[in-house]
Amino acid sequence: MGPWSRVRVAKCQMLVTCFFILLLGLSVATMVTLTYFGAHFAVIRRAFLEKNPYQAMHQWAFPAGLSLVGLLTLGAVLSAAATVREAQGLMAGGFLCFSLAFCAQVQVVFWRLHSPTQVEDTMLDTYDLVYEQAMKGTSHVRRQELAAIQDVFLCCGKRSPFSRLGSTEADLCQGEEAARKDCLQGIRSFLRTHQQVASSLTSIGLALTVSALLLSSFLWFAIRSGCSLDRKGKYTLAPRACGRQPQEPSLFRCSQVGPAHCLRSEAEAVGPRGCSDSLRWLQENDATLLPLSHHLPAHRALQGRSPSGLSSCPARGLSD
Repeated sequence: MGPWSRVRVAKCQMLVTCFFILLLGLSVATMVTLTYFGAHFAVIRRAFLEKNPYQAMHQWAFPAGLSLVGLLTLGAVLSAAATVREAQGLMAGGFLCFSLAFCAQVQVVFWRLHSPTQVEDTMLDTYDLVYEQAMKGTSHVRRQELAAIQDVFLCCGKRSPFSRLGSTEADLCQGEEAARKDCLQGIRSFLRTHQQVASSLTSIGLALTVSALLLSSFLWFAIRSGCSLDRKGKYTLAPRACGRQPQEPSLFRCSQVGPAHCLRSEAEAVGPRGCSDSLRWLQENDATLLPLSHHLPAHRALQGRSPSGLSSCPARGLSD
């Protein structure tokens, strides 16, 4: 595969990669929005506790997700524009955005590997605090918050052998609510599904970002070295031999300057001395051009005057 073919393939791959990165950015933006404004996370965040362990994590997760979306979108737009316009500066800007997005995603992966249950633990701790205060009957507001959490997660209470709250737990789940699952299990199952989606998006994002980094760096060097695909505004003229002038077709020349001038030019191209009388006759009659039948008698007279120039100049001029 030649260099031009490699550049063409790299450009097509870059445009396709930018398209998928835009889709990835839209998916991440949707997930971040649902995480911040979704009912399952918002009901935990709205618990008015003296110390809500989930609220602090919820506050920094939203701007971090929006920053990642912005980097992915900006990098895809800059890289696509640089690919189409073959702009070196735009390609460098896209490479920088992809580099920052790659670093952010690597940090997310490292955090998930180092603290895989941090989000789950903070949500369960928040639910435990609301549940204990509601069961102790210290506040009616805690009862309402606990009922809201159980309605969102479709659960009721928690079945733990280490519970010390006594018989008040039995009064919490009655009727249809008694058939619901444990809230601890409900929160875990919901978070497990949410984290699987987040992990999938992170893996896809890393793959697309690495591909975009490689393609943008290759295209940046290709544009810098002048190996553009379309070669806009760059044309190479073939060298012409010394002393040769570009010639136009004889029919085009005769149609522009007239038949008399054409005959004279043909005679000058041949250049024998026997053509001097013919040239003199053409110069005298150049001002008034007549039909060819009017010039035939004069031509026969010239034939009798210079027999040697019959085959060289006049016959050739008339043939044109």
